[in-house]
Amino acid sequence: MARVSKVGRNDLCPCGSGKKFKQCCQRKEGRLSPTAWIAIVGIAAAALVALVVSFTTAELSDVSCPPGTVWAHGHCHSI
Repeated sequence: MARVSKVGRNDLCPCGSGKKFKQCCQRKEGRLSPTAWIAIVGIAAAALVALVVSFTTAELSDVSCPPGTVWAHGHCHSI
């Protein structure tokens, strides 16, 4: 069974570009794919929208406060 050696930073890149590994494919190893970035940004945007909607719907909801009180920033206050 052949022993596979690890490519060093200064070794020639195994892709055949003729460049050193550190100047070629090593840079690509730690990156996320464009699809992964789109998914992360989409999830973050959805979470932000949900957070904003949760605050705005709480303020706009039809809440009945007892007589002598008013609804303000999420709960009833005395007048």
